[in-house]
Amino acid sequence: MLAAADGPRLFFSKSFPGSSPAYTQVTVDKAGNVEYSEAENDDQPLRFQLAPAETTQVFDLAARLDYFKHPLESGLKVAFMGAKTFRYEGDGQKGEAKFNYSEDPTARELLDWFERMSESAQLRIELERAAKYDKLGVVKALMLLDSAMDRKRLVAAQQYLPMLDRIAKNETYMHTARARAAEIAEAIRNPKP
Repeated sequence: MLAAADGPRLFFSKSFPGSSPAYTQVTVDKAGNVEYSEAENDDQPLRFQLAPAETTQVFDLAARLDYFKHPLESGLKVAFMGAKTFRYEGDGQKGEAKFNYSEDPTARELLDWFERMSESAQLRIELERAAKYDKLGVVKALMLLDSAMDRKRLVAAQQYLPMLDRIAKNETYMHTARARAAEIAEAIRNPKP
């Protein structure tokens, strides 16, 4: 776990029993180090690195929310969409806000960032699982990754490059999987403006 002594950090969790996964948590520090877990006490979280611009955006949103020192819950009667928690620790400050639904546009933007981090981690987990145990499932995992990229749902896209390069160069995968992995890797290395 990212230690509070390492400097300011943000924590997000979402608990939504019956969904898959039922629990997620993301921790990000000021250097952009991210840890993603699907259990509260996961001793092997998935780690990746946000780009400096991504990290700045996330921390700027937290600052605009006064580091969660004020309630974010809308109070409206809406469907249960998961118990969410934002927490900030650092610079001698602590703040935490729990909510189901917020009307605050800044809170919703920060929530979207954390959900994109979670989706990106889940896609990487699925791609790694398929590459290791289900070679025929690699094409589907790559299609999901490609779709997320097209919808601008990926963060820290560089994290996929080692796996994509391995798939593209490994003759044991179908040609379709190798070609698609090479295309996605190229799109990550040379993004269109």
